[in-house]
Amino acid sequence: MTAETRPPLIEICVEGIDGLLAAQEAGADRVELCASLVEGGITPSLGTVRAALNQATVPFHVMVRPRGGDFLYSDTEYHSMLADVAALRDLGVPGVVYGCLNADGTIDERRMGELTEAAGPLNVTCHRAFDMTRDPSEALEALIRCKVGRVLTSGQRDTAIEGLPLLAELVRQAGGRIIILGCGGLDLGNIAEVRGKTGLAEMHFAALKEVPSAMRYRNPRVGMGGSDLDREYRNILTDTPLVAATIAAAKA
Repeated sequence: MTAETRPPLIEICVEGIDGLLAAQEAGADRVELCASLVEGGITPSLGTVRAALNQATVPFHVMVRPRGGDFLYSDTEYHSMLADVAALRDLGVPGVVYGCLNADGTIDERRMGELTEAAGPLNVTCHRAFDMTRDPSEALEALIRCKVGRVLTSGQRDTAIEGLPLLAELVRQAGGRIIILGCGGLDLGNIAEVRGKTGLAEMHFAALKEVPSAMRYRNPRVGMGGSDLDREYRNILTDTPLVAATIAAAKA
């Protein structure tokens, strides 16, 4: 079987240990473990990571992102990222996911290199901070110089369908030096097309569903953040059947 015909490796982005268990039950090859997907994912707690180490049957990579928002970090934020990477390395997780930019939209090579050095033997992925860079071709070369193993990207567009031309070009440019992990609105209806038109060897998506809280008593006058008070009584879960169906479509 050639690289062109080999089924893609599928990574599922999840929130928390329940998401990881749902994704692996559905047949995920790998999981990206996060907290707070509503913010695009931030670092999960060490308790969550330890639970994942105890219960995961597939590899998982842990998000290292101290907050939502941009990828231009203060010195204190950056040093917290270094500490998280070291702690995760010492725990023995399979991989870590992070990204740092300069204010001018270039990859912060010093910080990315230091984080990768701190990660030691762990798999390293640069997340979609890459999609916020001003020159994706140069950003890819910068990540290669930093010895990053893969980059998560939608082709610098909201969806992979919109980003198809750049995704295909990045796969060609990478030339086996770094893995392009394609993402961006991948679903049952488009994942096979994106795979076919880009040659991606690895693909990443989240298949989520919103379910009402099981709380019987509800206080409609208090919210824990933002103005959507009902958000306290809605939970976002990984949809196991949808993950399985989308994986099957990708690997058909």
